[in-house]
Amino acid sequence: MRIAQVPPLAESVPPKLYGGTERVVSWLTEELIALGHDVTLFASGDSVTRGKLVPIVPRALRLSRPRPEPLPAYAQQLDALAEAARSFDILHCHIDWVHLPLVNRLGIPHLTTIHNRVDTPDLPPVIDRFRQAPLISISDHHRTPLPSANWLGTVYHGMPIDELTPSYAPGNYLAFLGRMTQEKGPEAAIRMAKAAGQPLHIAAKIPRSETRYYKERLLPSIDSEHIKLLGELNDERKGDLLRGASALLFPIDWPEPFGLVMIEAMACGTPVIAFRCGSVPEVIDQGVSGFIVENEEEAVAAIKRIGELDRRRVRAAFEQRFTAKRMAQDYIRHYESLLNQPHTRPQKIPSHAH
Repeated sequence: MRIAQVPPLAESVPPKLYGGTERVVSWLTEELIALGHDVTLFASGDSVTRGKLVPIVPRALRLSRPRPEPLPAYAQQLDALAEAARSFDILHCHIDWVHLPLVNRLGIPHLTTIHNRVDTPDLPPVIDRFRQAPLISISDHHRTPLPSANWLGTVYHGMPIDELTPSYAPGNYLAFLGRMTQEKGPEAAIRMAKAAGQPLHIAAKIPRSETRYYKERLLPSIDSEHIKLLGELNDERKGDLLRGASALLFPIDWPEPFGLVMIEAMACGTPVIAFRCGSVPEVIDQGVSGFIVENEEEAVAAIKRIGELDRRRVRAAFEQRFTAKRMAQDYIRHYESLLNQPHTRPQKIPSHAH
């Protein structure tokens, strides 16, 4: 198949540091190529792929200085997609909703993986407008606020089987990995680690909008001895952090669509202690790859029981359920299903002289 992948432009594909969606798009793209498909990536120019790269902007938007406005970049991305659309069998978009007015009119089979939350009040009118647009959720729970949308199915994220190597040693600290926002639960993670008498290593992106929250609510607890802040880590250092941890703490307070860090920990053999929220019960096998808890008190008790879990079984759960090959094969089934449906191709796609 000839497949177009359309990722966000905030980060490169794969990202240099933080960037879950772009990382997943990279893993999917490379696995589709390994399975024999012809993939074109409409991404930032600092992206790296074995497929064809259509560079939309020279560098990913978040790390560019001065930071550019995103809308002109996405206008360029969608125009480049429209210009090349007839050369593809399927268009696979990962940029939420902004592309739907265009791809609905191109007459090319398309689907959209929604990576962000869908429980916001502005989305039902969008779904009413684009009721036929084929969508993929990244967990079954993810789709529940929009039951009337055209959900083709759920495809769990997957990562290359050799992306992170496991460690089966017990680990000597707890880890927290994610954004420094209230909904991700860093305050709860700090309280849990202190109550359990365990050191906590925090690797986190601090969004500009959360600087005050970080300074007022988190910084007073970070003593660089028991509670350490490591900053934003690249892939190599992230693997080291997870491998050395006895457990990953995932005390989220929001409807997490998937939670990529959970499978990254599992790939390292590191169990996860997570609140029962969003996708968590779909990702964690209770008593195998971690413990699902209802509150901080249960989490502290689970920390003290973490030695009961076999880290080899944690890694095995990852290999059985969350590899990039399985993810790619799931998407291929949806691509084929869409290709088998009747589609009306447009009479003419606008072309541009350069």
